Amino acid sequence: MKSAYELAMERLEKTSGPTRKLSDAQKQAIAAIDQKCEAKLAEVRLSFDAKINSAKTVDELNAARAELAVEVQRLEDKREQEKNGVWAQSQDER
Repeated sequence: MKSAYELAMERLEKTSGPTRKLSDAQKQAIAAIDQKCEAKLAEVRLSFDAKINSAKTVDELNAARAELAVEVQRLEDKREQEKNGVWAQSQDER
């Protein structure tokens, strides 16, 4: 008798194709990408905290927050792009 998880995975594979597998090295590469990005995000947030705290006007505050949001999004996009590169390698190895 199959578990609910196994049945769900079978249904998922029917609708979206076979699940992708990663090697241990690829899993480590993705973990390293995440770790590097989290460190960079923390660094950026700390630097913007100083800008936000030193803002003298509402416009300066809003500008600093907008700039922070853009920088965070840029880093998140870069992280996803790098992780997609690792996933693409897993497809190439099949």
